[in-house]
Amino acid sequence: QVQLVESGGDLVQAGGSLRLSCTTSGTIFRINTMGWYRQAPGKQRELVAVITSGSTTNYADSVKGRFTISRDNAKNTVSLQMNSLKPEDTAVYYCNADVVILATILPPVYRSLEVWGQGTLVTVSS
Repeated sequence: QVQLVESGGDLVQAGGSLRLSCTTSGTIFRINTMGWYRQAPGKQRELVAVITSGSTTNYADSVKGRFTISRDNAKNTVSLQMNSLKPEDTAVYYCNADVVILATILPPVYRSLEVWGQGTLVTVSS
């Protein structure tokens, strides 16, 4: 019912920049927290940045000062601006959202669920 689709991944040299975008589809009552995660080859998935419905942000220490997360509540989208990229930033980047859907109309029942995108590959060469 609800889907997230990432875009913007590319091959870039160290020191370069990329902007990732995530679009949502489906019937969504509200999106609470949205975030970006990444998974490097042979590594576990890790949190990169999150942003609340009130636009409060948190970043992994490894990306602070270099990455910026933002959201457009009217369009239900989230973006990640990545500057000063390093080879260790190479990974598949995944969009994540904590969404609220209307499970039933009469009586109205709301349900929270976590949704993931399929990922977009970012490769940073040295």
